[in-house]
Amino acid sequence: MNRYDTFGRRLFVVGNYTFLALTAILCLLPFINLLATSLSGSTAVAAGDVKFLPIDFNWKSYEFVMKSEQFARALWVSVERVVLGVGVNMFLTILAAYSLSKERRNFKWRGMYAWFFFVTILFSGGLIPWYVVISKTGLIDSIWALILPGALPVFNVIVLLNFFRGLPKELEEAAFMDGASHWTVLWRIFTPLSKPALATLALFCIVNHWNSWFEGLILMNRTEHYPLQSYLQTIIINPENFISMARGEYSDLLNFVNARTSRAAQLFVGTLPILLVYPFLQKYFTSGLVLGSVKG
Repeated sequence: MNRYDTFGRRLFVVGNYTFLALTAILCLLPFINLLATSLSGSTAVAAGDVKFLPIDFNWKSYEFVMKSEQFARALWVSVERVVLGVGVNMFLTILAAYSLSKERRNFKWRGMYAWFFFVTILFSGGLIPWYVVISKTGLIDSIWALILPGALPVFNVIVLLNFFRGLPKELEEAAFMDGASHWTVLWRIFTPLSKPALATLALFCIVNHWNSWFEGLILMNRTEHYPLQSYLQTIIINPENFISMARGEYSDLLNFVNARTSRAAQLFVGTLPILLVYPFLQKYFTSGLVLGSVKG
């Protein structure tokens, strides 16, 4: 605010900041409660005394989680899925966006491919055809079943092709005059200039692969192949089974841990990677997503 603002303008700014601050607090409260629960003693949690501060502070729940082989295995599957999935997503998105960003005189079938991609946003074959296709291609119970069906996110292609169209055409023309091929123009000119858009889309892909749990439950036959979110979903539905399975192996820790504290610790550890990655990529949002959308 400056001294020339009207009273109405100042009132709007104060109200806007107040609303955003309250919204942020409401979003943070569940995480604070989750963290407090994971750091509290099992007796206080069972009695419902824990709100936003730990009671009987201890790290036993996290020690219990770190010793769990199932959790470590599911975490590794999720990491593998994110690395492979984001790599495939970004590679295919860049290739498709570059091709579709060309003018019709340079890419004769651009309109047909654009409509082909666009129709997939409006209509889907449904759950059963989706499963049958994956089953018939032999992907069931493999990591590729979690990656290949969503290998090309069409929304990301639309955002990136609009960003490509906004780049100066003189750069591309100068490169062609110097003898560069489309492959060289794409990877040495377009891609380095599109870092904000690529960082934004990469974050979308990371969050999508990391948070997806449904595909793991449907497409994996063995629980040891579950990604982390699918594994967490199973223990959220029935946490007592998880505790009873670990009772013989970690009986010393179970004197301090119950189903709610261990579940809170696992949920917080599962959320932590996204919380750590987001601040590094958030700065690209304005120039990456908004600019790419407006220029279309």
